Amino acid sequence: MSTTKNESTHPAGHVPWNKGKLIGQKPPLKLQEIWAIRIRLQLAKRLRDLALFDLAIDSKLRGCDLVSLRVQDIAHGNQILPRASVIQQKTGRPVRFELTEQTREAVRAWIDAKHLAAGSFLFPSRSRKSQHLSTRQYARIVQRWVALIGLEPAYYGTHSLRRTKATLIYRRTKNLRAV
Repeated sequence: MSTTKNESTHPAGHVPWNKGKLIGQKPPLKLQEIWAIRIRLQLAKRLRDLALFDLAIDSKLRGCDLVSLRVQDIAHGNQILPRASVIQQKTGRPVRFELTEQTREAVRAWIDAKHLAAGSFLFPSRSRKSQHLSTRQYARIVQRWVALIGLEPAYYGTHSLRRTKATLIYRRTKNLRAV
């Protein structure tokens, strides 16, 4: 009786969690893909998604750090800061990032629409289980954005957004220090 590797290493009926999934790095978005997503979110008047998308690109934060941002992390009074600094959950180190004018406008519109206070999470959860958007929900949102412009969602993830700005800067300058 011959058995395949899967039959000999896995109990009957058990399927590995990553069977059939792509492994390895996910690519960053290209400039035209960023604009395609951004324009569709603007036309659909998706304020939260636009603020989340723009902030993800500008901040280069991990998903867990992005969804746990509070209004006070990026705003002072009614003004969205051009530069912000947050402590990363994974490393415990501070990370500074710049917010473009476009991102500041999108975030301001979102804060105003939801009447968020300084201590509020920037992206509050709609469920009672958590106070802010979960990283899993953020990942599903990213999948929808990618599918919205006709890209294969399996090829992109939240880390694609984290890598996008750095890749664009490097391609433009060919200077790692600039990144």
